[in-house]
Amino acid sequence: MPDSQLARPRRIVIAITGATGAVYGLRLLQLLVAIPGVETHLVLSDAAVLTLHQETGVGRKDIEAQAHVVHKLRDIGASIASGSFQSDGMVVAPCSMKTLAAVAHGLSDNLITRAADVVLKERRRLILMVRETPFNLAHLRNMTAVTEMGGIIFPPLPSFYHHPQSIAEMVDHTVARVIDLLGIEHALAPRWHGLKIPDPSATN
Repeated sequence: MPDSQLARPRRIVIAITGATGAVYGLRLLQLLVAIPGVETHLVLSDAAVLTLHQETGVGRKDIEAQAHVVHKLRDIGASIASGSFQSDGMVVAPCSMKTLAAVAHGLSDNLITRAADVVLKERRRLILMVRETPFNLAHLRNMTAVTEMGGIIFPPLPSFYHHPQSIAEMVDHTVARVIDLLGIEHALAPRWHGLKIPDPSATN
């Protein structure tokens, strides 16, 4: 069989839950869709639809129209619910503490948590952009459990060394770091090139 017939796009599952920070999931979807060779699979929780509208003004139909494939939350027979469906990773952006707990304890009660369970059992990359502060002991233990299973806990904490001029720049820089973890090449944010050493003569 020719290589061209064996080739497939990089499939990334994006799940958005009801935690604050819906812009991270929205922006991640927008950026991945624009990268050639990437196929996005989107799942929204019911609470995510409410948060998206509250925080970004984007409705369900608007965000679903941007994904390559959309899956319903209750569709446990969806392709991404099976390990035989080859994907290249999953990001929950943002990830609520309820979803974190479900993933940590293997409670596959909807397509988001089932897809996350599949990614973990198949030893693929799972990134949870957990959104809560401060953390209680249950949160910390659940994050530890997911980490021990091979998942990556990625709180969307902004960095300031690149001197962001807007919230949008901070969001893009954080999302670009997530895309790095997926092993996808991009040029979406400035790279760190080392600490700038002050010129001693400038203080004289």
